[in-house]
Amino acid sequence: MKNIINNTKAPSAVGTYSQGVEINGTFYFSGQIGINPETSNLEEGFDNQLNQVMKNIDSLLEGCDLNRENIFKTTIFLKDLGNFSKVNAAYEEFFKTPYPARSCVEASELPKGALVEIEVLAHK
Repeated sequence: MKNIINNTKAPSAVGTYSQGVEINGTFYFSGQIGINPETSNLEEGFDNQLNQVMKNIDSLLEGCDLNRENIFKTTIFLKDLGNFSKVNAAYEEFFKTPYPARSCVEASELPKGALVEIEVLAHK
């Protein structure tokens, strides 16, 4: 059975997709960009967007009775791969070892002009 994730503490979808889907205890969360759910605005600058993305991920997890330790895979999309070291530094604060599996790619454009987008997979 497929359960659709709809969490009001995280930004609403900016397109025709769900915030996430849960199937048999595995959670497939759509990519998060640095939209502040209280203002519906994209935060300014890479560091602020990355921080907001992490907050949005926490909100999605908490709404499903999950935490960061439930994440087993992330995919990161960066407008500029030159920010890769900033992502690594944020990971060291956001996650504990062992870190989840991860892919990171540079993308020419991201939704709403975002500078970073992160999607996560988690399991209960």
